[in-house]
This record gives sequence, structure tokens and C-alpha cells, in this order.
Amino acid sequence: MVEETKERWLNYLAMTTVLFAVCATLSTFKGAGYSTKSVLAQTQAANQWSYFQAKSVKGYLYEIQREAVELEMKKDKENMSPSVTVEYEKRLEVYNQKIKKYDGEKAEISKEAKRLEALRDSAQRHSGIFGIAIIFLQIAILLSSIAALMKKKEIWFLACACGFGGILYFANGFLLFF
Repeated sequence: MVEETKERWLNYLAMTTVLFAVCATLSTFKGAGYSTKSVLAQTQAANQWSYFQAKSVKGYLYEIQREAVELEMKKDKENMSPSVTVEYEKRLEVYNQKIKKYDGEKAEISKEAKRLEALRDSAQRHSGIFGIAIIFLQIAILLSSIAALMKKKEIWFLACACGFGGILYFANGFLLFF
């Protein structure tokens, strides 16, 4: 039996295929992690907006009460005793303070919800880029396999070009340089 001499470039083909596979695996892992972060941030942002709505409803109830007291005061202004007027004014002040408190809380909740939405958007961007890296790397692995089976260097060069694109997107998934 005569042993075939192994062409040197086939060793490089094997090494590049392993490199592409490792980068594809890491891209899958990181992409899934960012996808999970995105879903979590979206859920937390939705919770914040629900909390915002609850505060809005509570504040609106105090606004309705304030308007009712103001109308009552206008209607019976001549017939009201000074002590009742003072009591109405105290109640109006309490309502105004509650309304102001809820407006302040809503501003903080809104700020947090927007921060979570920005986190979600960033995670989606990272995840999408890792997804593109996976596509290029999978194509590179496929082409490398075909090149090994057919022993065609030209196909391996094409695989290297795809793999380089995948590695570029893989690095971009971390750094977001383009």
C-alpha cells in the first residue's frame, strides 16, 4: 500500500476550520447571552412603564379630588364658614402635595424605564452582530469541509475570506466598531 503524501496546505485548512468553529461557538454563546439580556431588559422596562401608569392613575385620582373640592368651594363660597374654608384649603394643599409627589415619582420611573430600553437596544445590537458572525463562520466551515473533501485550494481561499468576515463580525460583536 502506498501512502499519499499530505499536502501542507491541508494542515492549514484544518487549523483555520478549527478557528472558525471556535469563533462560531463563542459567537453563539455571546449572541445568546445578549439575547437573554435584551429580553430581561425589555421585561423590566415594561414593568417600569406599568408602574408609571399606576402612579399616573393615582395622581389623576388626586387631581379629580382637587377639582371636586375647588368646585365645591366656588359653589358654596358665600355660605361657607371660615373654619370650613380653612379645612377645604388644607385638603387642597394635601392633594397638591400628593399630585406633586406622584409627578416626581413618575419622572424617576420614566428615567429608569428609558435606561432599561437603551440597555435592551444595545443588547439587541450586540446579539444581531454575533448572529451575522455565526452565518459567515458557518459558511466558512462548510466551504472548508468542501475544500478538504475535494482538495481544492481555491475553495479554501474562499472559506478563508468568509471566515475572515465572520471573525471581523465576531470582534465587532464585542467592540461595536462598525
